[in-house]
Amino acid sequence: MTEIGFYHLTRSTLAQALPRLLARTLASGQRALVVAKSAADLDRLSAALWAQPAWLPHGSAAEGDPDLQPIWLSLAPEALNGARFLFLVDDVAADRLDEFDRVFAIFDGNDSAVVEAARARWKASKAAGHVLTYWQQTETGWQKKA
Repeated sequence: MTEIGFYHLTRSTLAQALPRLLARTLASGQRALVVAKSAADLDRLSAALWAQPAWLPHGSAAEGDPDLQPIWLSLAPEALNGARFLFLVDDVAADRLDEFDRVFAIFDGNDSAVVEAARARWKASKAAGHVLTYWQQTETGWQKKA
């Protein structure tokens, strides 16, 4: 069963937190698929990944060649790059989570609608039998709360 981690942003923005999580993913030898709501969101995330001190190689449909991209940015949860790790940002949802080894559901704790959507996804994921963890940002990093 797929492991789903819910990551509750409370101290940084998505553009600050996501590159760190993706860097750890690449360091573990995994590929990642990042799914966002809009093309504008994908552009912002792409800029954040290039802006890091040790920029993270990635691509999207705009660049093509998904099989060459360790991180694939997309509007659809299709692992065209062979990713086994799925990153869903803000209130993006996806079906067929069993196609992935791990899912990272990252959401903004300052947006009540997004928090409610994350709670609903938690309940649905639990009912589906997935292994769930809940992580919240602290002053020193991510702390596992459940």
